[in-house]
Amino acid sequence: MAALYLDTSAVLRAVLETGTTPELEERIRAARALITSRISLVEAARVLLRLRTLAQLPEEGLADAAREIDALWARCEIWELTPAVCDLASQVAPRKPLRTLDALHLGTYVLARRHLGDLELLTADERMTDAAGSV
Repeated sequence: MAALYLDTSAVLRAVLETGTTPELEERIRAARALITSRISLVEAARVLLRLRTLAQLPEEGLADAAREIDALWARCEIWELTPAVCDLASQVAPRKPLRTLDALHLGTYVLARRHLGDLELLTADERMTDAAGSV
């Protein structure tokens, strides 16, 4: 069992598309430790608000998803956006077309990996997977 850094895309895919990503869901369940950035909490909350506004999920489904996500966050060590994270994010994977929030996630992951050693990135975003391969 590995320690995992959870990118928001992995959490949303596992919760909102439950059953369609069994490998992803099992890796989260089996992880010995879960780490994420404070950004993940904001991103996930905004996605749920957007889904509510667009009426893309019934209210009951949104409430269930919010509870599942909150339970997952309770298992996570939340890393804050520190100056070190921001400095690293501004330089990480310089040849990859990362968006700002993705760079902040990747910077957090790299910093956490430096501190913890054995840490894997779990993402459902191909750009993040590609960028992580260069760090």
